[in-house]
Amino acid sequence: MMIHRLTLSTAIAAALLALSACGDKPQEMTGAGVKQDGASFQGVGSSQYAQSGWKPGDKTSWEQQLKSRAQYGQNDYTRMTK
Repeated sequence: MMIHRLTLSTAIAAALLALSACGDKPQEMTGAGVKQDGASFQGVGSSQYAQSGWKPGDKTSWEQQLKSRAQYGQNDYTRMTK
């Protein structure tokens, strides 16, 4: 009788543990309270870190700044001295 009760208690505990994982709420990005980011080229307003020549909200100047930064600032082949 004691072994039967222990087996039953273990089975119930295992069932409760297994079913507790089914209680997760769905985590969706479109739910209420989720802030969607704006486009990168919109900027955050006036900043001391903004590159001169870049105008917030102008997509073409944003792309030009990224292109020139990649070519001249982050390209090690163009930065090497001979």
